Amino acid sequence: MTAIAQAVADPLLVAAAVARRAEPPYVLYERGGRWVLAAGAHARLRMDGTGITWTTPAGRLVVPLGADPLGQVAELLAGTGLPTWRAYGWAAFELAGLLHLGRAEGPLLDLVIPGYELEIGPDGLHERGAVPEGLRAVDDRPWPAPAADLVDPEAPDDAYLAAVVETVRDIRAGGPDKVILSRVVPVPTEIDFPATYVAGRRGNTPARSFLLDLGDLRAAGFSPETVVEVDAAGRVSTRPLAGTRALVGDPARDLVTRRELLADPKEIFEHAISVKLAQDELSGVCAPESVRVEEFMTVRERGSVQHLASRVRGDLAPGRTAWDAFAALFPSITASGIPKAAAVEAIARHEPRRGLYSGAVLTVDSDGALDAALVLRTVFSSGGRTWLRAGAGVIALSTPEREWTETCEKLRSISRFLVPAEPKGVRR
Repeated sequence: MTAIAQAVADPLLVAAAVARRAEPPYVLYERGGRWVLAAGAHARLRMDGTGITWTTPAGRLVVPLGADPLGQVAELLAGTGLPTWRAYGWAAFELAGLLHLGRAEGPLLDLVIPGYELEIGPDGLHERGAVPEGLRAVDDRPWPAPAADLVDPEAPDDAYLAAVVETVRDIRAGGPDKVILSRVVPVPTEIDFPATYVAGRRGNTPARSFLLDLGDLRAAGFSPETVVEVDAAGRVSTRPLAGTRALVGDPARDLVTRRELLADPKEIFEHAISVKLAQDELSGVCAPESVRVEEFMTVRERGSVQHLASRVRGDLAPGRTAWDAFAALFPSITASGIPKAAAVEAIARHEPRRGLYSGAVLTVDSDGALDAALVLRTVFSSGGRTWLRAGAGVIALSTPEREWTETCEKLRSISRFLVPAEPKGVRR
């Protein structure tokens, strides 16, 4: 990339301001304290339950799905004709149905090789491609503040409580070991996505964050964990977070709940089986002797909650690719359940389509690297609707009240930071 500006005092504010001025489709993706705005579309790949549509400067190609859909994706991306590239986009939770059950409907994957990229970090702005002149200036105007009580995460949800009761009964009768059930909280007004992203990023400590506008879908999120990370050398990593308690900002109270979390049999069991499955999944695509747990059951703070966290690593086996690792680990254990196929079916019985929620925002590189952030702690907008969504892991020891409370704790990671949109015609 080429440097175009030096010494940025607050990369977050600059990144959000640049995104506000960009035309969709765009994805703003944060990793390791650096932001990349990828905008425009040199090429775009869209997959649904019947096929893949691949649009490039040469035209539009529609490919029926074969036995290895993600292999088809990799082959199409490799044929862009560009010497190097990075694709940005998202995978719907329902892609799990295609990978694990052999069937799925609706949009499943949307990837864009951008017309340009603008990287923002403390050392300045760097560009790749023809960045529009209007995006090069550093904009440090103030941002509007969040609205108090725009939504109530604790509004009663009897349907969710009933779904937990039924799922616990199914688990005890020999069903899946664990099912993550989620619930939707509508947002009654349009929101300012860039401003919400700024406020939410200030109040969260995510593993990754993102702001995207793909025309038919907008989202701002603060991912607590990655689904999978693969570098160009084939090193694979995943970090399951399972087991949750509230984080209120009072050191004494947070220490008490931290100790409760580390001693709670339900939370420990839920976390341990997640780590075991992550090991098993990596063993299917990595050299078996390379798979190891490098961190086990530490506590990670993520906004309004604290989680039990572990790190599992491995090295891709010969002949395996980053897409193989993604297929093995998607959807995240901590957003689906155990075993995955049965959990995905259970989720479909109790919930409306998830779409981006609990799917992934991801980047894919021409050198074989892939980075996929789990989509939680996110606000969504599509089809004239805006909403939040959060879930909790249901096992045989679960109680409906505790799982509902856990969803409230997670929703507060985003609900406190919603900024209403200004009236039409007003643009900051």
